Amino acid sequence: MKIPFVSLLVVAPLIAYAADSPDASFYKKAAEGGIAEVELGQLAQKKSHNTAVQEFGAMMVKDHSAANEKLQSVAAQKGVKLPTSPSIGQKATKGKLEVLSGDSFDKSYIKGMIKDHKEDIELFNQEATSGQDPEAKAFASATLPTLKEHLQKIEGIAGSAGVSGGAGD
Repeated sequence: MKIPFVSLLVVAPLIAYAADSPDASFYKKAAEGGIAEVELGQLAQKKSHNTAVQEFGAMMVKDHSAANEKLQSVAAQKGVKLPTSPSIGQKATKGKLEVLSGDSFDKSYIKGMIKDHKEDIELFNQEATSGQDPEAKAFASATLPTLKEHLQKIEGIAGSAGVSGGAGD
């Protein structure tokens, strides 16, 4: 089947944009992080015996699923192919959490969520202020308040659970 030359002129920039976009790293990291937050939120709902942690996990599933859908929509318009799974490091974190239980699960999950959300806020803030892609910048700006709300919420849970700091054990 021959593809008309005009079609190649339309499609080629989209393919190039996906690979060469100055915002490609943001798209990738945001997608991987969003998927990881959903998976870890589901894990928290199943494994935690702390109601606040379970509720936070449910909020992660709800909010990050919605953000993932918005990101997918923006990326699709740009021809950017997003990852469909978390990064290797995020998978390792999930694996660690899967073998923990009780108080040790809760503390590790809480510390991880504090660390993740601080990193996410930095990433999204950088994209919102310095990104090249107007839609990616708008997505980052619109998502930042939710990420900040998540950080505030998990820090409150950390205080009541006797967890200090945001680094992993």
